[in-house]
Amino acid sequence: MSTGLMAWLGHPVTMAIVGVAAAALFAVAELVLRSLPQLGNVRFQGILEGNPGLLGSAAEFGRHTKALSSSGCYGPLRSLVAPYVLRRLKTDRSVIDDLPDKTEVKAYCHLSRKQAALYKKAVDELAAALEADAADGIQRRGLVLAFLLRFKQICNHPSHWLGDGGWEPARSGKLLRLGEICEEVASRGRKVLVFTQFRQVTAPLAEFLATVFGRPGLVLHGGTPVRKRASLVDDFQSETGPPFMVLSLKAGGTGLNLTAASHVVHFDRWWNPAVEDQATDRAFRIGQKRNVLVHKFICTGTIEERVDELIESKKHLSREVLAAGSEPPLTELSDDELMDLVALDITRAVGE
Repeated sequence: MSTGLMAWLGHPVTMAIVGVAAAALFAVAELVLRSLPQLGNVRFQGILEGNPGLLGSAAEFGRHTKALSSSGCYGPLRSLVAPYVLRRLKTDRSVIDDLPDKTEVKAYCHLSRKQAALYKKAVDELAAALEADAADGIQRRGLVLAFLLRFKQICNHPSHWLGDGGWEPARSGKLLRLGEICEEVASRGRKVLVFTQFRQVTAPLAEFLATVFGRPGLVLHGGTPVRKRASLVDDFQSETGPPFMVLSLKAGGTGLNLTAASHVVHFDRWWNPAVEDQATDRAFRIGQKRNVLVHKFICTGTIEERVDELIESKKHLSREVLAAGSEPPLTELSDDELMDLVALDITRAVGE
C-alpha cells in the first residue's frame, strides 16, 4: 500500500469510504474483520463474499441453516466454517491464564401490586392501540418501542413511569432484591457495580444504596464531565474508596477499569447480551483478583422473563455455531406474538 493511501486512511473518514478503499486493494488472500455482535440468526456474509461457492448461494445457505435449526445439530456447519473464523475469548485459559471465574445468575423479582396494576393497564392500552391503529412500518415500530420502554420503566419502579419522584423501596420488587444482594455484599466488605440503561434511574439507585451500605457511593452517566471520570475510577479503585458505583450502561459500559468490584448488577436489561457482557467486563478483566458474580434482574411473569428466554435461545444458537447474539427484533413481531410477549402472568408476577 502506498504511503499516500496509508496517510489518507489515517484521517477520520467514514467507515463507508474506508470500506470502498479496502475493496479496491488486490490481495493474495482476503481477511474479513468484524467487531459487531453476531446476529441472532446464522449468517456468514464475509465467508460468502470472500469464498464464493463455499457455502453455496445465500438462498441455498439459508435453506440449509433452517434445516439445521430444526434438527438442532450444527456440528457439520461448525466444522465447515471453523478454518475461516478466528476468535479469542478471555475465558480461554490459553489467552489469559490468571483471570478468576465469572458466574452469572438470574435474580428473579416480583412486581409490587402497584407495578402489576400499571403493567396490566399498559397491556390493555397496547392491545387497544394495535386494534384501533392499522399503521404499519415505521409508525407501528414507533408504537411498539414506546410501549416496550413503558414496560421496562414499570418493571423498574412505578415512579420511573409515573415520574412522581417517590422511589419507595417497598413499591418495587427490584429495589427490594437489590437491597438483599447489596446487604450481603456490604457484610463481606466487597464492592458492586450497578448498571442501568436509564440515566434518570442512577440518582434514586445511588440514594437507596447509600442507606444499604451506610455511606455514599459514586454515580457515572452521560452527563458526568469527561475530566471527572478518571477521578471517579481512581476513587472507586482505592481500597478505602466507596463501596458501590451506579453507572448508565452507555456511559459506563465500555473503556473503564473497575476491578475493585467483584459483584455486577444489571438492574434493567439492555436485551442485547453483547452490550451487557461489555459492561460486565468493567470488573471481569485483567487485574481482577476475585471471582466475579453477575446478577441479572428479571421480573417474573412479564416481558422481561420472556425476552430473557428469547435471548437464551439466541445465545444457544450462537454458541453452537459462533459467539454472542444481538437483541431480538421485537418490533417485527405480529400483533398476536407481541401481545403474548407482553402479557402479564399475575400469579407469577406478584408471587401469589
